[in-house]
Amino acid sequence: MSANSGEGTNVVSGGFGPRVDGKARIPAVIIGGRGPGTLGMIRSLGRAEIPIILLDDNAFSPAVHSVHVHKVISSPTSGLSMVKELLALAAAIKGPAVLFPNSDDAVLTVSEHRAELENKYRFRLPSRACLTSLLNKMSFQELAEEHGFPVPRSITVRCIGDLSRLAELSFPCIIKPIRGTVHYTKAQFARGYRVASPEQVEGLCRRILTVVEGLVVQEWIEGPDSDLYFCLQYRATDGATVCSFTGRKLSIWPADVGTTASCTAAPEVRAILQPLTEAFFDRVSFVGMGGIEFKRDGHTGQFLMIEPTVGRIDGQEEVATLHGANIPLAAYLHEIGSQSRLHVGDSSPVIWRDFFCTTYQSAAIGRGSRSPVPESTMLIGAAMIRYHRSSTFWTDR
Repeated sequence: MSANSGEGTNVVSGGFGPRVDGKARIPAVIIGGRGPGTLGMIRSLGRAEIPIILLDDNAFSPAVHSVHVHKVISSPTSGLSMVKELLALAAAIKGPAVLFPNSDDAVLTVSEHRAELENKYRFRLPSRACLTSLLNKMSFQELAEEHGFPVPRSITVRCIGDLSRLAELSFPCIIKPIRGTVHYTKAQFARGYRVASPEQVEGLCRRILTVVEGLVVQEWIEGPDSDLYFCLQYRATDGATVCSFTGRKLSIWPADVGTTASCTAAPEVRAILQPLTEAFFDRVSFVGMGGIEFKRDGHTGQFLMIEPTVGRIDGQEEVATLHGANIPLAAYLHEIGSQSRLHVGDSSPVIWRDFFCTTYQSAAIGRGSRSPVPESTMLIGAAMIRYHRSSTFWTDR
């Protein structure tokens, strides 16, 4: 059951400053992550005048240079060194701050050390078993199938011998690591690979299995990249939905297998995707920050679950704030026990763009790569379309 079933109800005015018992505002401690999500979270909290402390090891990250950050601590963003930094920071803060990890590795580290951290910080994660199952693409697939949720057919490849199961699938397919790792990133493999034949699968598996424990080969869902949708949520301990937002990707980069280049709200499918997301999260007892990506099958029109995000925000989370569903702020207020009512935000359509993705996309199109469908044609009927750039070094107002 949703405590806040509608969107557009979770934004505060710029001068709002939550306080508890008249004391100074409780800070938010954000652990930096790759991509634009960290900056989007900082903007979502900073414009509500929440004091922000950022832990990050990348001096070139746009988030580090945000005007909304009160203090930057140069720190690893996962592992025992990060935990030690958090414990030292907690000793200098009056009262437990609200903790927001922004990468899978940071989420796993906080989960593994929750006994040490839970009395020092306010954060909400599901059980270790739930968290690790949802971070693993294959165990997520198995959970979805077990509980009757719609997912494309997939197999796991842990060794070349597993390729015999490719006969169970129809091509084309997409190949992805079971879980992204530092080794996978350092080897400069793509986020995923679209493949047309078993021979292509075998060639890629022989290369990639040298750096990861396993790969998922999943049937490709026909349809353009603009048929990718998502539902982002923050869930309380009792499973109530504190805040929810349903959106649609307008383009991704690289095409077919990349990350969000531009996106907007999708109120037309909220009545389908929000209940579906809540039903799955209820079934697996998921709480905290998370979301599910879907793709609409171009042949059947059915929405299929692709993969979840768990324990952290999505890279495009700021698009929710821009449409009036400030999920980070709703999470912050929930964790400090605030009963404050939030003002309704502007609901006019906004296209959120990842500055770097769209820059690379434009350059590639200039070299002859496939051009995405123009964004404006996907928002027919909108009285006004506003654009918002995700990342920039020179301003953050």
